[in-house]
Amino acid sequence: MLCLDIEGGHGGSSRSLYESLRGMDRAAVQLEVWCRRNGVIRDRYRALGITCRIVPGIPKMNAWRRASRNLIGFSILVRDFLRWRAQRNELARIIRERFDVVHFNHEGLAWLASSLRKQHDCAQVMHVRTMMVDRVFGRWQARKIAAAADRIVFISENEKANFVKLTGKHPAGSVIYNIASPPPSERDARVSHDGRFNIAALSNYAFVRGTDRIVEVAEELKARGRQKIRFVVAGDLTLPRNLPGELGKIARAGGTLADFAASRGVADMFLFLGHVGEPERVLAACDALIKLTREANPWGRDILEALAASKPVLSIGRYARFVENDVTGFLFSNYDVKVVADAIELLEADRAKAEQLGANGARRVAELCNSGMRARDLLDVWRQAAAARARQGVDG
Repeated sequence: MLCLDIEGGHGGSSRSLYESLRGMDRAAVQLEVWCRRNGVIRDRYRALGITCRIVPGIPKMNAWRRASRNLIGFSILVRDFLRWRAQRNELARIIRERFDVVHFNHEGLAWLASSLRKQHDCAQVMHVRTMMVDRVFGRWQARKIAAAADRIVFISENEKANFVKLTGKHPAGSVIYNIASPPPSERDARVSHDGRFNIAALSNYAFVRGTDRIVEVAEELKARGRQKIRFVVAGDLTLPRNLPGELGKIARAGGTLADFAASRGVADMFLFLGHVGEPERVLAACDALIKLTREANPWGRDILEALAASKPVLSIGRYARFVENDVTGFLFSNYDVKVVADAIELLEADRAKAEQLGANGARRVAELCNSGMRARDLLDVWRQAAAARARQGVDG
């Protein structure tokens, strides 16, 4: 098995792959991982005895809503393909000689999978981890995946339904929830325990993830005099220069989300940690997790890890498989700063309720995101893909 990973431990898809391989029956499969970026995940794989190579420059692209960003992204993809031509041919040779199945760990590798499909006869599996946009490039990306992959893995029913919408086809594959295991108990020492209610936000900044909305919530809480609440934000908080309004002005001046919080007078209600190699320690030090996503997708890796850590989650959307309103946290149908602030006030005032919601969440992910069961599911998909490719070779 060869697994291609574009993040190298710097994002949720990479961490999810690691958890899958960690829980897999190693007697049943020989594993190797190639990462586009270096990171702490390399040492973790080595500790498991799994070969992990760092291979910079692997071509990747994800479709965006804005046509201008897609044109820029595609130009970069073409450049990277030209630069990586020799490496791509070498990768195809290695696949032919050494592997039965190639697992592409993110849909951003759609174009690479399409190219390699023409150079070898091994099975290919694509892991679709986001809701690809319903735009020209998004539909093209989905069609590339449909043509190149023998099997497709979706992290929830939502990604699968979206894929069917984009392609008009029902793909061969499975929904496999991301694995979320109880984290270690060690706390991040930078998060002091001074009686404040600490709420974590764990993701690199992107406008669709809604992290800037937390600043608005902090303003509302401060106006109410509720300042015994602190937001602990981990991740790269660089602001894209094309953001709207005040965010864009701060970004073009070289500022970050921390500068945005300062401009609104709520810097004292935040602790900005930057990139964190072990976000589970941040969770261990906090009382809840917040993700005010503009995409209404309350099922990402950070949410599952928070629930596994017995932390209630506040998020936005209608999919209640993981975040169920007043059961495992608070799920808002839309963003209303006052309603979000009300929920935070309730949790801060009733710590016992917060603990109960967190315990409910831990039981839920223990059932749905079990390491051994979900790892076996992925291994079964690989076996199905290999068998389908073998039958195709016989029929051909």
